[in-house]
Amino acid sequence: MDIIATLAEELGLKRTAVEATVALIDEGNTIPFIARYRKEVTGGMDDVALRALDDRLSYLRNLEQRKEDVIALIAAQGKLTPELERDIRDAMQLQRVEDLYKPYRKKRQTRAQKAREAGLEPLANMIIMQITPKRGTVLDAAAEFATPEAAEAGYDTPEKVLAGASDIVAETVAEDAENVADLRAFTEGTGAIVSVAIDADEKTPYEPYYDFNEPVSKIPNHRILAIDRGEREGKLRVHVQVDGAAAVARLGSRWPRRQGPFAPVLDAAIADGYKRLMAPSLEREARAKLTVRAQMDAIKVFAKNLEGLLSARPVHGARIISLDPGYRTGCKVAVLDETGKLLDHGVVYPTPPRRDVAGTKRELARLAKCYRINTIVIGNGTASRETEEVVSEFIAEQAPELRYTIVNEAGASVYSASELASQEHPELDVTTRGAMSLGRRLQDPLAELVKIPPQSIGVGQYQHDLDQAELARALGHVVEDVVNRVGVDANTASASLLSYVSGITPAVAKNIVAYREEMGPFTNRVQLKKVPKLGPKAYEQCAGFLRITGGTNPLDATAVHPESYEVARAVLERAGVAASELACGGVPDINQRVGSVATLAGELGCGILTLIDIIAELEKPGRDPRDDAPEVVFSRSALSIDDLEPGMELTGTVRNVVDFGAFVDIGVHQDGLVHISKLAKRFVKHPSDVVTVGDTVRVWVEQVDRARGRISLTMVS
Repeated sequence: MDIIATLAEELGLKRTAVEATVALIDEGNTIPFIARYRKEVTGGMDDVALRALDDRLSYLRNLEQRKEDVIALIAAQGKLTPELERDIRDAMQLQRVEDLYKPYRKKRQTRAQKAREAGLEPLANMIIMQITPKRGTVLDAAAEFATPEAAEAGYDTPEKVLAGASDIVAETVAEDAENVADLRAFTEGTGAIVSVAIDADEKTPYEPYYDFNEPVSKIPNHRILAIDRGEREGKLRVHVQVDGAAAVARLGSRWPRRQGPFAPVLDAAIADGYKRLMAPSLEREARAKLTVRAQMDAIKVFAKNLEGLLSARPVHGARIISLDPGYRTGCKVAVLDETGKLLDHGVVYPTPPRRDVAGTKRELARLAKCYRINTIVIGNGTASRETEEVVSEFIAEQAPELRYTIVNEAGASVYSASELASQEHPELDVTTRGAMSLGRRLQDPLAELVKIPPQSIGVGQYQHDLDQAELARALGHVVEDVVNRVGVDANTASASLLSYVSGITPAVAKNIVAYREEMGPFTNRVQLKKVPKLGPKAYEQCAGFLRITGGTNPLDATAVHPESYEVARAVLERAGVAASELACGGVPDINQRVGSVATLAGELGCGILTLIDIIAELEKPGRDPRDDAPEVVFSRSALSIDDLEPGMELTGTVRNVVDFGAFVDIGVHQDGLVHISKLAKRFVKHPSDVVTVGDTVRVWVEQVDRARGRISLTMVS
């Protein structure tokens, strides 16, 4: 297989672009670096397209390697024919290669193998080909194979000999690659997933699946994951229901030479081959394929949600009182300045059992005045509702200039108890670290959330049921892409954040932090080369993503790569602008000043796409793409679920997106669900086509189930 040609055809790209991109990947360049700084080579592919190409490249290379392995294994048995080798080399899927290899795969002793060893294969061939015996009946023909060797193996009567030969036929039919492919398609196209309760009287979350039947071809992914979990927990019994008679008839129709004395024997062997050998494996395959499909989709949704969360707009200038609510142990307090530095910390008790509301308000007033607070942050966990009520009352009574918001605290406890948190704040206890992390999430979501394992952030569905290695890989790519898209301040970023920068390993990230602590802040990008273990290749990959603000070279504060500084200076010269002006907010009219980009690119010997990026950076140096995200929704008064009525219009923030809809925070502690059918007037294939985590949306209340704490919302007026 010509892998480059295959990739070009599948992805609709030019062969030269694919070939050059694959070469860049093989040279060890990271996807963010290629996406940002090698656009002329790739034709402008973004990081999503490049990762798709990289994944497909890995699959095709693994496929080619597996083909070579299978060919060698079959050849070693002396059974490789030119036709079989051609079929293997022409295969475009690993499944096809494995189907072709199946008859030659070493396996445990089977009934068919035992019959072959007893010398019954010639009789099996007579059955398959419907060869008329030279004399006598079918049993007379079988009797001719009842040799002493066969008898010693247990085939001591014509009937047993015929049964043994039928076993060979059944296995031959069941292992034929074309038969398997055809019946696989039949199973997936006509079968149904059926689940029943193991104990129909038991109340469980899986009651919707106690008597369930849905076509394999139509069942949505979230139901697959729910049914799989119910089966694992011993609440459901699940199988794939297929019309066995139709399957056997379909299989039999593939053997046209059926008129002969062995026809009944062949029919029985085909039926046995399907029911005993094919059906169980095809059912396992169908279930496994559904599970993989559902998991891959769930991982994709999780990744997209995580991207939205990490790309949330930072709240600049927020001086924060951060509250991590609790009951018995009280509400932990952390006070932060605009940079996230801890100014004060303590505990208040606005909730039962102490319910010191007056004392809490006095402490909030003292902290707000002492530290010039403008924002209060409340975690959305246990006791959040009661804490919010007290904060809302305090603002209404004493501090109308203040605002507050609820922050999702998923993963905060994971961070606060981690080794990383202990290293960052050894003098603080776990609870204070948690409260501080909540406040910093509002100030800079990306910088804080990278400290938490992506799986613990809680913006997916059934994440604990997914392939954890694949989930970690996919989410790691998302974090890497967002971090590099935004850029990182080399003088303030934590080692956690730096470790996601293109070309920087966790060890090098720690070295960067250690270097600036010992030598002082970086004043230019060239100094990065002095960091231990940050070699030339790593510098090439990371330099454009690391920003040096207020340094000796204004270009170091932009996303312009050092390799393009000469071009950037030429552009500034053409525009009649000094590089020092970049520190004053950039050159808004630089496009008009430089004239035709295509002409300038030709004069400077620079690619057009690269030049467009350089000009954009000079126009707005160090621009944060997150500034385009929706603003955080703040409140000054608290709502309760008891305040909600059907038809009420509200503004909320999307907290999670799943296959069947989106959960929206409308400020009542319990997120409301906008079902997929209520996201838009038009048909919506998947909720992620309409909303993303972090979006600010307008919703209307449809139904409120106060007893069960459920809120149904709609985005359709």
